Amino acid sequence: MIARSSMSAALVFALFSVILIAATVFYLFFYRTWRRERELKAPFPESWRHYLDSHVQLYGRLPMPLKQALEQRVQLFLSEKEYYGCDGFEVDDRVKVTIAGHACLLILARPYSDFDEVSSILVYPDAYHVRDVESDGMVVSESHQIRAGEASSRGQVVLAWKECEEAARNPHSTHNVMLHEFAHQLDYLDGMADGAPPLSEEQARHWKLSMTEAYEDLRHSLHHHQKPWLDPYGATEPAEFFAVLTEAFFQQPDHLKRTQPEVYKALRGYYRLDPSDYRQTT
Repeated sequence: MIARSSMSAALVFALFSVILIAATVFYLFFYRTWRRERELKAPFPESWRHYLDSHVQLYGRLPMPLKQALEQRVQLFLSEKEYYGCDGFEVDDRVKVTIAGHACLLILARPYSDFDEVSSILVYPDAYHVRDVESDGMVVSESHQIRAGEASSRGQVVLAWKECEEAARNPHSTHNVMLHEFAHQLDYLDGMADGAPPLSEEQARHWKLSMTEAYEDLRHSLHHHQKPWLDPYGATEPAEFFAVLTEAFFQQPDHLKRTQPEVYKALRGYYRLDPSDYRQTT
């Protein structure tokens, strides 16, 4: 009896172990895919489509396959990312879809997994104050800044809604804080914000040559008090240069293509899109 009881206990333990291992494997390797497939079986809400039409004006230029791809990415984005209103701001579907729509333009032809590490979006009603403390080991300095947006390597994006609305109303302007901050999230994918997201070896060679030359040209223009068409903020560091170029790539593609053809080629290769003609993808 004792031996039979021991065998039963061992069998139960073995069965439990197998079930636990199978559940762990499913969760680690298959759950996310299963959950996303289930999410996409739900119809895309018409109200969300209306917000894309009215607040993500590039959506109207997309051919139908890319419209559907954007809708799917927005659907997943809204199901997975947490939004928080700050300073009493109320985050509604209009706010969520506007931000998600612009963010997902960046991964329209790229894997949705590029945004897996993005976890939360904090939305202020307007530009917000930030207290910044820096230390060089000996001296601690404190400054107060006013910001319209920021991104962190911890998957958090902060945005000022007033700036987002302005960008939504002016899709051909030089500024779009949503494109800018989510470009930083792509830059963080290799662990650092250095102005170069993860690239293939061939892409990296061309990227370094074209981006370095363009970056130095912008800094040279500013040093000689020439007014460049590109946002001067891009000259502060390579990470900001990439984010500023991303804004230009989606909002002023023809001008960027004409003035910086090699930069445009590098961005087109990375984003796998040609915003001057969305019928062509790479």
